[in-house]
Amino acid sequence: MTTQPEPEIIPAAQARAAIQQRIHETLGEDYQREWLVIHNADYLVRLNRGAVNLDFQCDLLGNVDVIERPVNPLQASGRFIAWTILVASLFIALFIAIAVGILR
Repeated sequence: MTTQPEPEIIPAAQARAAIQQRIHETLGEDYQREWLVIHNADYLVRLNRGAVNLDFQCDLLGNVDVIERPVNPLQASGRFIAWTILVASLFIALFIAIAVGILR
C-alpha cells in the first residue's frame, strides 16, 4: 500500500503575496483608487465598490479564488444609518446656528 504525500501548507506570508498578485492581475495596480479594502487578513481580502463585494480567498495550498457578491443587508443598513446620522447632524448644526444668530 502506497501512501499519498502530505500536501504542503503555505505560510501566511506566501498566501498574502498570492492574494496580492491575484488582485493586481484582476483589478490592476492602482485598484485602491476605485475599491475600498473592507477586510485584509492573511488568507482573505474583501474589497468593496458600491454594491459589490469582491472576496479574494486563498486556501492552504495557495490557490486563490475570487468571489463576487452583492452587498449584504448589514452593510446596506449600516450605510443608511451613517447617512441618516450625517443629515441629522447637519440639520442640528443649522438649527443651532440660526438659534444663536450666526445665520439669519
